[in-house]
Amino acid sequence: MFDTTTIAALSLLLPLTAVITYFDVRYRRIPNLFVLATLVSGLIINLVTGGVSGLAASAGGCLLAFVLMFVLHLFGAMGAGDVKLFAAVGAVFGTQLVVPVFLVVLLTGGVLAVYTIVRNGTLLMTLTRVLQIFVGFLPGWQMPRFEVPADRRHTLPYGVAITLGSLISLFVFRA
Repeated sequence: MFDTTTIAALSLLLPLTAVITYFDVRYRRIPNLFVLATLVSGLIINLVTGGVSGLAASAGGCLLAFVLMFVLHLFGAMGAGDVKLFAAVGAVFGTQLVVPVFLVVLLTGGVLAVYTIVRNGTLLMTLTRVLQIFVGFLPGWQMPRFEVPADRRHTLPYGVAITLGSLISLFVFRA
């Protein structure tokens, strides 16, 4: 059975998933108001259920989650809204679960990316670009920078992967 923290997190993450999915798919934007509400709610949930140590774990989770996604942002793989959203989710889960949640989010994003590639018929182009990125890591080679497609249907709304991966993680790690 679920404990109080898990029930509170589920009550927060379930509607957040619906709202973020709508905004990120439709507008490719994650409204800061929802991110801020998630951050504050995560801090409050962990303070109420875990006291000052819960609050510290929540703040640490926020910071660690921010750093993990910010590294991906530096490589151009994530937007700033995705970084902020995952930092807020880190505040909900706390320091101990951020890395496992991050891995689940990456896997969820991978599944959504494969779906998007197949749906758009861009498998060959995507594989070519992935190869170019790997070659860019070699000494003497430069990392390629790709333009964001004008047709946003060819991009991945990663806020969906973050919220779905967070929901999956809630059931896997806290059930």
